[in-house]
Amino acid sequence: MTRRKSTYPIHDCILNRWSPRAISEEMISDEQMMSLFEAARWAPSSFNAQLWRFVYAKRGTPYFQKFFDLLVPFNQSWAKNASFLVLIISRTKFTYNDQPSRTHSFDAGAAWQNLALEGSTQGLVAHAMEGFNYDKARQVCAIPDDYSIEAMVAVGKHGLIADLPEELREREFPSDREPLQTFLFEGIFRK
Repeated sequence: MTRRKSTYPIHDCILNRWSPRAISEEMISDEQMMSLFEAARWAPSSFNAQLWRFVYAKRGTPYFQKFFDLLVPFNQSWAKNASFLVLIISRTKFTYNDQPSRTHSFDAGAAWQNLALEGSTQGLVAHAMEGFNYDKARQVCAIPDDYSIEAMVAVGKHGLIADLPEELREREFPSDREPLQTFLFEGIFRK
């Protein structure tokens, strides 16, 4: 259960989703992993183009070490136990006409959100990160130039807070959010 409180009623699966870092060494099954990608598959997208792509590496494989080496040391300190790491990318042009898509990142974000919500409802950790080497990721994963690298995600089963590096233990709880009035405007944008 979360300590979070919404101002207006929302579904518990949204309120209870957060990004823990404590991940156990226990692997999740391939079926659980694929159900997360299945959830991502059903995200909305402009022209139903589904321009998101996921490249993953399961722990215990040579790919995992390559993905892990892309992470900044801070993220390596806690993501080492992830069952798998996922690189989220998006095609910057529509496949049907090869014209630029302005919403490719937006749509990939919707797919990521579906994955995160599915993981949360299954009691899994799905923690997205920007702390990795994007240029090296493009090389290591052979990502063409017409694809945008969006984020990396660590996925696994919940672990013990005590197993985290000491400086992360006090931060291992669901964070709050800014009030609506900080980002919601009627009719015209305000700073």
